[in-house]
Amino acid sequence: MNDTTTPPRRPLRLGTRRSQLAMAQSGQVAEAVRQLTGHPVELVEITTYGDVSREALAQIGGTGVFVSALRDALLDDEIDFAVHSLKDLPTTQPDDLVLAAIPRREDPRDVLVARDGLTFEHLPHGARVGTGSPRRMAQLNAWARTLGLEIETVPIRGNVDTRIGMVAKGDLDAVVLAAAGLTRLGRIGEATQFLEPDQILPAPGQGALAIECAATNAPLAAALAALDDPHTRAAVTAERALLAALEAGCSAPVGALADLLGDGQVVTEMRLRGVVGSTDGSTLVQLSTTGPVPASQEDALALGRGLAAEMLDKGAAGLMGERAH
Repeated sequence: MNDTTTPPRRPLRLGTRRSQLAMAQSGQVAEAVRQLTGHPVELVEITTYGDVSREALAQIGGTGVFVSALRDALLDDEIDFAVHSLKDLPTTQPDDLVLAAIPRREDPRDVLVARDGLTFEHLPHGARVGTGSPRRMAQLNAWARTLGLEIETVPIRGNVDTRIGMVAKGDLDAVVLAAAGLTRLGRIGEATQFLEPDQILPAPGQGALAIECAATNAPLAAALAALDDPHTRAAVTAERALLAALEAGCSAPVGALADLLGDGQVVTEMRLRGVVGSTDGSTLVQLSTTGPVPASQEDALALGRGLAAEMLDKGAAGLMGERAH
C-alpha cells in the first residue's frame, strides 16, 4: 500500500523576546499564522539588550533596545519572522526588513493598578506612582496638578508581575501599565482604572503589534499581509510620523493617539492627538488635528508631520531634550 500522506510542512520560526508578555502576544500571532498558512509555527526565544540591561530605558536610549537582536536574527536567517510591540520599534524602517502586518490593535489606553481599588483622583497626597516612562510621568504630574494632588512618580522597570508586586507589597501606591499588555496576559481585571486619552495619551503605537520579516522573503510577507488591519496601520503610521518629526526616541516624553471618527458604521475622519511635556508636568504642549481618513501611507505620514510642526511651533522642541538625562 502506497503512503500518500503529504510530507509535513516546515515549521515557520517566529522570533520573540522571552518575557511572559512577549511570549503571550507571540503565541497569539503564531496561532493566527498557523491557521492562515497551514504551517506549524515554533517560537524562537531571543534575549535583547533591553531585557538584560538593568538601566532605566531613558538611560540606555530606549529606541531599538528590544528590537535589534530580533532584527539581527531575521537578517541572519535564524528566524523567519518576528513579533514586536510596535511602540518599541524605531521610527525609521530598515530597507532590508518589511513590516508585513500590523494586526488590529488592542486597547491603546494606559491603566492604573492601585492599592485598595483606588482611582487616580482618590490617591492620597504624596502617593508614590511607579512608571518607567517619561511620557507617563509628564502627564500624570500635570493631571495631579489640575486636581491639586501631590504625587511622586517613581521610575521602575521589570515585568508586569514585578510592577504589580510593588503595589501588593506596599512599596508603591499605584503603577501605570498598558491595558493591552494586561489584556494579553489575561490580567486586565487587576486594573483599578482605565486612564482615558483626555488625561493620559498613550505611547505612539501602543497596543499594536508589528510582524516583521526579511524584504527578500516576498512569499512570506505576502502571506502575513492577510493579518494586516488597514485602520490600525493608518493610525499608528500617523502617530509614529509625529514621533519621528519631533525627533524623539521611544523613551521620549511623547504621547500620541490617532482614532477614527464616524457616525456608527461609516468612518469618515481620523483625529490625531499629540502631547509632549516636561517630566515634572509643569509644561505640556498638547494639540490635536482632524482630517479625512488617510487613503495612503503618505496621507498618514502627512497627518503626523503636520501636527508635529504645530507642536514644535508651540515650544515642543525645548521639552524633547529631557530624554538625554
